[in-house]
Order: sequence, then C-alpha cells, then structure tokens
Amino acid sequence: MAKIQMKTPLVEMDGDEMTRVLWQIIKDELINPFVDLKTEYYDLGLKYRDETNDQVTIDSAEATKKYGVAVKCATITPNDARVKEYDLKAMYKSPNGTIRAILDGTVFRAPILVKGIEPYVKNWTKPITIARHAYGDVYKDVEMKIDKPGKTELVFTPADGSEVQRTTIFDFKEPGVIQGMHNRDASIRSFARACLNYGLDTKQDVWFASKDTISKKYDGDFRDIFQEVYDTEYKDKYEAAGITYFYTLIDDIVARVIRSEGGFIWACKNYDGDVMSDMLATAYGSLAMMTSVLVSPDGIYEYEAAHGTVQRHYYKYLKGETTSTNSVATIFAWSGAFKKRGELDELPELVNYGKKLEEATIKTIEDGVMTGDLAAITTMDPAKVKKVNSEEFIKAIRANLEAML
Repeated sequence: MAKIQMKTPLVEMDGDEMTRVLWQIIKDELINPFVDLKTEYYDLGLKYRDETNDQVTIDSAEATKKYGVAVKCATITPNDARVKEYDLKAMYKSPNGTIRAILDGTVFRAPILVKGIEPYVKNWTKPITIARHAYGDVYKDVEMKIDKPGKTELVFTPADGSEVQRTTIFDFKEPGVIQGMHNRDASIRSFARACLNYGLDTKQDVWFASKDTISKKYDGDFRDIFQEVYDTEYKDKYEAAGITYFYTLIDDIVARVIRSEGGFIWACKNYDGDVMSDMLATAYGSLAMMTSVLVSPDGIYEYEAAHGTVQRHYYKYLKGETTSTNSVATIFAWSGAFKKRGELDELPELVNYGKKLEEATIKTIEDGVMTGDLAAITTMDPAKVKKVNSEEFIKAIRANLEAML
C-alpha cells in the first residue's frame, strides 16, 4: 500500500532509557512502513537537555503551540542520584511540568480496556478519565522548617500600596513545619474550560470535587469558578448534548467512583489527580495501559505515555539481557496524535490509521500475545497466553496492523 501522506508535522519529543529504545522500534515497525512521517523533532533525552540547559524543553513546547499536536516519549526528572549518574550541570525541573506550564494545559488520563485484563473493581465496565489540574498547589509550594518558638504569619502586601493584610498561621511553642501554597483564578478558569470542553468532545459527564467544607476560601475558589464557567459558558451546550456537570465533596466522589460503572471525566485538583490517576491505573490493571493527553484551553494537544522511563528494564537492556516491556501506552500516544492530526488536517486516512493501530494493539493482547506484566495479571487461560519480549510484542502488533490495513 502507498504510505499515508501527512500535511502538517507532529512535534516529536524523544525521551529516555527503555522508552527511548521502544520509541525507535515503534517508529521502525508500526509507523514508517505505513505513514510518510513528518515531525518537528526535539531530543528531550536528559543528556541533550543538559547540553542545552533545558532550552530544548521550552523550544518543544513553543513548537507544540505552533503546530497544535505533539507526541512525547517518557523522560527522566532528575534527582540527586540522576545528577551524579549523568554528571548534570543542574537538577532540571520535570519536562512535563515545564510543558504544562507553557501550554497552560490540563492532563487527561484514561485506562485502555482489554478483554482478559479485568479491573479490580468489577462494576467498572467503562473507562474513567482523570482530568488533572497541572498548576500550583503543593507543586509550587514554599516550605519552612521551624526550629524554635515563634509566630508564623500569612502576609499579603498589595502592589498598589494599600493596607497590608496578615493573619496568624500558628504560634509555635516547639519545632514544626509550615507550607505556603497558591493558585491563580486564571489557571483554575482554564482548567474548568479544558475539562468542560473535553466533556463535550467525548460526550461524557464531568465530575469535580474539592474539600470546600474545610478549605472554604482555597477550595471554595475552585468550586465557585467551575460553577461560574459552567453556568455562563457550557450549561446550554451540556443540556443539548444530554450530559451533565456535577460537583460534590472529594470524600463523596471517591465513594461514587467506586460504586459507578465508569464512563465519565473526574476532574481533580493537582495533588488529587496525581494520586488518583495512579490509583485508577492500578485498579484497571496497569499503568502501562493508560492514555495521557495534555489539552490546552485553546485546543493544543500533547500525547504521552502515563508512565516513566522503565529504568530497571533499561539497565537489563544495556547488559544485553532480554526485556519484556509493555509499550502499549507509548503506542497509544502515537495513535492519539495521529488521530488528532488527521482530524485537524481533514485527513480521514490518517485518523483511520490511528484507530487501526489501536485496534491491532488490543487484538494482539486479546489473542494472548502479551508482555510479562500483562501475562502476570491476565484472567485468560494460561495455555492460551504467550509471553513475548519487547520487540516481539511490537512485531506481533505489526502483523495484525498489516492485516487490518
């Protein structure tokens, strides 16, 4: 068959360790034989980020704003051990955090449902999408260790020179700690719009929760802004689409989620989304079976795997040992990007290719061909399960993809 011709490039963000290895195999086996791939390439591997003082991460985000769709490999966020291992000039920030801040995006994560990989919550028959606010809160906090008695205060000094506002946090009689967090109304409003737009796009209800009974001003601000945005911009659209927006306390929503069948978007504040997305991924089966897309309020999309760089498998790979690494989330990052690029460029053949790539991946697993992590949790008859290595899995997907195309 003739290769599918692309109109507009994807922004391609390469990454680190085992996922970087899989990235190239996926391109060689599942993309280049079928698509005349056009990308604006950025190497977000840790070594090159260090060479450019992390400017490459900023450049990749700006390119995403230009082209509208990006696909990203998993990357290392360095800690002390990584700084020593890679002899880095600095302990660079999370590339994901940098990109999210530049795009003002919200992260949407949803499980990939496959027969034979059953959710631990048996009534979850549909995927639950986590929408995580990706700005502020504890991730941009300021902390202080208190080592002697004294009074700590929260102080606001207005830029216009008006009266300073202050309130006591705590009067310490002994050592302790304090923490200051912030958020911006503009960021919360963008988060609300991104969630409500995504609900319209996917025809799913949106649930949002905070702890406004305790955090009356901070969490109350989230509650009020969400409601204002919904009432003024989305209520009529939601009623016409037959979907709903629902707010409740975080305690209540957790109970509702467990009792539900799934099939909705769960909007979460930053920390809640960080924790709950991993909980949902595990409850549905595997973090490697999770889609992840960053969506900005003005319609910019960045697709990525929801997991890390699979460091342990990479060290085995460097020793020449065989690995059985699950590449599904990385494959779905590419397929999601192709579907969105095809949709925006009005290329139905590219959209169809992205869909078939996903179908071929799911069929491979449902046929019993799977990597070690899935073979260990599948409910399929063990006699029908074939555990394969990293490259064999991708080649098995290619065989199914060729048959579908």
